[in-house]
Amino acid sequence: MASLSVPPVLTSPRHDAIALHRAFKGFGCDSTTVINILAHRDAVQRALIMQEYRAIYHQDLYHRLSTELSGNHKKAMLLWVLDPVGRDAAILNQSLNGDITDLRAATEVICSRTPSQLQIMKQTYRARFGCYLEQDITERTYGDHHKLLLAYLGIPRYEGPEVDPAAAARDARELYRAGEKRLGTDERAFIRVFTERSWAHLAAVAGAYHHLYARSLEKAVKSETSGTFEFGLLTILRCAESPARYFAKALHKAMKGLGTSDTTLIRVVVTRAEVDMQYIKAEYHKKYKRSLADAIHSETSGNYRTFVLSLVGRDR
Repeated sequence: MASLSVPPVLTSPRHDAIALHRAFKGFGCDSTTVINILAHRDAVQRALIMQEYRAIYHQDLYHRLSTELSGNHKKAMLLWVLDPVGRDAAILNQSLNGDITDLRAATEVICSRTPSQLQIMKQTYRARFGCYLEQDITERTYGDHHKLLLAYLGIPRYEGPEVDPAAAARDARELYRAGEKRLGTDERAFIRVFTERSWAHLAAVAGAYHHLYARSLEKAVKSETSGTFEFGLLTILRCAESPARYFAKALHKAMKGLGTSDTTLIRVVVTRAEVDMQYIKAEYHKKYKRSLADAIHSETSGNYRTFVLSLVGRDR
């Protein structure tokens, strides 16, 4: 369930575009108006506002925002105004080709999306950046991590809830034989099961594994693999069991300890606000005994804080 709050009676996209232009005029930017409009419009409405802005002022709203805003507020807003699939493609391109390669961010985006989302994402990536996503992954990754990502991107998987318990038990036994039962690890078996099975099936495999061996599949993955390959497998498994719990943990880790990983905080909040942020907030409160909004409030400041909290929404 999304956390995005949209006014019951909306002004027209043209009216919003004019109001945004006025907010940019003069000395400094009226960030309050910008946030009040864009943080409370869904993806379709934002796209219409951008079309109207270009039609009226012959200027790209994205470019205008990039010149008017700064810091983390700017980073978050520029991601937010993109359409969801284009946003994922932009995150992947930045993670793989930016000044600092961030393989964990790229892995998270790929391994937490559905097969249908991944297919559209690959097409968008090719159209916007002039190269295949698989090509950039091949140039930036290696070994089992590389094999996992390419297989996860390329193999179509069932997206429904139906599961064959007998098949799930067979996969659990195969993973046990490939990992904890033997000396060394058959990584190919892990890649095959994790990339060819639906989320519902993989969650059933985890349940069968625990039933058969009195040990969690997650612990088996941690003991048998390492590095970005381990991170990719864990992302797939945790999202199969509960995407909301996975992202609640990612947000907690981003804000834990000294300093905040604003890149992670922005990525998760912006990409999940229109998807399942209400569930993430519930999981966060359940696990950490503190509201997500309160945690974000203590780790951010200024217009950046106001914007992110507008997306996260009030606690209920």
